[in-house]
Order: sequence, then C-alpha cells, then structure tokens
Amino acid sequence: TAFPHGSVKPQKLREGDMILMDGVAPVEGYYADITRTIVFGKPTDRQRQIWDLERKAQDAALAAARLGVPCESVDAAARKVITAAGFGPDYKVPGLPHRTGHGIGLEVHEWSYLVRGNKTPLAPGMCFSDEPMICIYGEFGVRLEDCFYMTEDGPRLFTRQSPSIEQPFA
Repeated sequence: TAFPHGSVKPQKLREGDMILMDGVAPVEGYYADITRTIVFGKPTDRQRQIWDLERKAQDAALAAARLGVPCESVDAAARKVITAAGFGPDYKVPGLPHRTGHGIGLEVHEWSYLVRGNKTPLAPGMCFSDEPMICIYGEFGVRLEDCFYMTEDGPRLFTRQSPSIEQPFA
C-alpha cells in the first residue's frame, strides 16, 4: 500500500498487512471512483494514527473546496495537514507524493487536477476525487478516496466517507 498505484510483485497477505482497494465503475455514462484502505486483522496504533491523519487531510481538502478558489488551494489544504504531522514537506516521501485529486466524469481521470500550479477556479458542476495519500515506503500507505461535485453552496459528496479504520465502509 506504500506505492500510490500498487505493485506488480505478487504478495501474500499476512496478519496486520494493509490493503488498498480502488474501485472504478461506469454509471449511466459517468464514472464513479472510490478507494478504501483496510487492515487484514487488527490495526496497530501506528496504522490507526496514519489512517486518522489521512482522513483529516481528506476532510481539509473538502473544506477548502469553495467556489472561485483555485484547484491548487485544495491540494495545499490537504498537504498542510500532512506536513504539520511531520511528513513531507511538499511532494517528498514519507508524505503525499502526488496530487490530492483529479477531475472525474466521462473519463475516470479528467482535467482539472487538484494539484499545485493549477489556477483553475472551482465552479458549479465540476466533479473531483478527493484522495490525498500518505506513503511511507518500507512500511505502508493509506489512501481514502471519495468524489464530490461543486454546487452553488459548496462541495457535495457522492459517497459516504469512511468512518474509521475498523469500519471502512459507511
């Protein structure tokens, strides 16, 4: 789970391993995308701590998504939470090595990206993934992904966020 897009190396699960599940499905011509990170067995305190930090970063990104703000501000909000916890800084590992989210709709990955340098302002109707990821190479990674769309009143989630490491699905 420490690699953002998995590994091609076959592995056998052992008690305490973390599992990252990323699901994509077309729904009436539009794409849905969700990721959950779970533990095979009982989570350690360290796994729980990093999972909770990931959830705080995801919440910070969603809170920063306001009409008119640039896409990069959403990425900066998630990154600030992760950096304040001692990871990073910037795109360094251990920490958040890639963008916080991507546009989603007729394709799974569409422009605009929630990433540094993207000045595109958020507007009603835009849809994004919210998936900051904490990677700790040699240990594990945690990613939670939920998609949202922008309304005149701010962001609205398509899915329910993961309540806890013990209860990954709401």
